[in-house]
Amino acid sequence: MSVNVMNFEQAATLLTSLHQQATGQTAITPTDESGFVSMAQATLRAGYDPIINSISQMIGETLIAVRPYNAKLTGLEKTATEWGGIKRKINFIEGTPEDNKAYDLVDGASIDPFVVKKPKVLETHYYGRDMYSDIYTLFDYQLDTAFSSSSEFARFISGLMQHFANQREQWLEDMRRGIVSNFIAAKYTADGGTGDMVVHLLTEYNAATGGSFTSTTIKDPANFAGFTRWLYARMNTLARMMSERSEKYQQRITGKPIMRHTPAADLKAYMLAEYKDMIDAMGLAVTYNDNYLKTADTEGISYWQSIDDADEIQVTPAYIDTDGAIAAASPVTLTDVVGVMFDRDACGYHIYRDKITAQRNERASYTNMFPLVEVQLMNDITEKGIVLILD
Repeated sequence: MSVNVMNFEQAATLLTSLHQQATGQTAITPTDESGFVSMAQATLRAGYDPIINSISQMIGETLIAVRPYNAKLTGLEKTATEWGGIKRKINFIEGTPEDNKAYDLVDGASIDPFVVKKPKVLETHYYGRDMYSDIYTLFDYQLDTAFSSSSEFARFISGLMQHFANQREQWLEDMRRGIVSNFIAAKYTADGGTGDMVVHLLTEYNAATGGSFTSTTIKDPANFAGFTRWLYARMNTLARMMSERSEKYQQRITGKPIMRHTPAADLKAYMLAEYKDMIDAMGLAVTYNDNYLKTADTEGISYWQSIDDADEIQVTPAYIDTDGAIAAASPVTLTDVVGVMFDRDACGYHIYRDKITAQRNERASYTNMFPLVEVQLMNDITEKGIVLILD
């Protein structure tokens, strides 16, 4: 038997067997359900429409398989003016204090109140935009044979528009993942393995506890609960340290000391969802703490770059070295990336243009739609940021 062809099949025997197994009347037994369940299949067993050649002419009920998709990482979006293709950021270089002259008074001498001490600044720039386009073709009447009514055709067009909207959302989400992955790789490159921009969690945890855990053994439930509570506390300590005005956790530009601080309200944290969920379940469920990570913009992320390798990035990053200029960076491959914390000004993007134009072909009775997106993706590793790795 098979309902996956255009037949009507008797199901009483199979249904009886399923019912008896489900209710304990008989023991579980190998059951062939291949002909019982109607499976969505690409093989068409009726005629095609004449245009797309993918929609059947034989119609019962039509199910429009689409639902709205809301992209992740939307907190990275920035506002900007419409003019120009270059953004500048003015950074203020730290000065030095002067001696107090109030007790250096000498008869016949004066204290010059007009000495000039000019403020020193470092100006950095963002250049360029990324853009993409596409084509959507909408037909006037050529698909009439594939639908039973105008309302059904309208549902198809509505579903198609939702599909296009979902596709746009995911493309923008992919760009946002690229922003975060590049920031992680650039911070790792700038850190050089000996700095303060990368935290090696297991190294620290083993040193603190006297353990010898690996990235595998730490995930044993007996070990993971204690580790997640320690991780939560460690991230809070790091967040508090980032709120101090200093040069720590940022790329330094030689000869231009820039002091920055990131208060909790300006801190963003992305964590691999596996760890954030464990912290929520094993850490916060035990003790409530109204502190930095409670007030920071903290979001769980299912994967960094590839859905098949959630904790891994493989990126050759855009990168600046200590003279503030774009420099060549080597490819970076990291596994066991737990999270990243950064100032809100360290990562972002702005959509300069997001529009759809249309061109009508009256002779052929169809309309082409051309979506166009122009976006600027931004990283600044001179802002505070810390990468958390399970090593």
